[in-house]
Amino acid sequence: MKTVLLIATFIFTLSLSAQTPYEKGMNEAFALWEQQKNTEAVQLFERIASAETDNWLPPYYAGLIEIVSSFGLKDEALLNTKLTRAKEFLDNASEISENNPEIMITYALLNTAYIAFNGAKYGMTLSGENVAIYQKALAIAPSNPRVLLGKTEWDMGAAKFFGKSIAPYCEDVERAIVLFNEEEQTVPYYPYSGLERANEISANCKKETSPN
Repeated sequence: MKTVLLIATFIFTLSLSAQTPYEKGMNEAFALWEQQKNTEAVQLFERIASAETDNWLPPYYAGLIEIVSSFGLKDEALLNTKLTRAKEFLDNASEISENNPEIMITYALLNTAYIAFNGAKYGMTLSGENVAIYQKALAIAPSNPRVLLGKTEWDMGAAKFFGKSIAPYCEDVERAIVLFNEEEQTVPYYPYSGLERANEISANCKKETSPN
């Protein structure tokens, strides 16, 4: 997440005179997100999506912000409102870019937001759905570091829930880090983030699996 915002901040410092309306709008939306003006950022991404009808990135980011900002909510009605909107945005993005692994794993993150809110209510149905999403995404894009990291983090969470060791999954975290470092970042505004998170999980792996 922080990596996305750092990239956006860097882009925002480029000469405004050289920007297209799309670039200007995207940079402004990322700047609003960085300032934690989530509602304004979502609204701007939504307006960009209305103009860029063949571009999956604006609705994707609108959905992502709604999902990320739903974690920690205590009001289930508000949670449902935000995640319903998030799904609508992701559905829009998915219609534009079918079987896109980045969008697929964001659907899994949406499910995780529900599970984090009330595991007893949502865990049984949505956990199986997440397993299927990650398996499909990994089959489509086995070298995508975000897909591998997302699946691995999900598997680690399941292991912890059932009182099992996370050690078998730590190797996959290291493989994700390698893939992050090898990834060529050539598409403007593409969600390349995740390396920082992978490094955090790797550090936790080392702590939890090191002998006392």
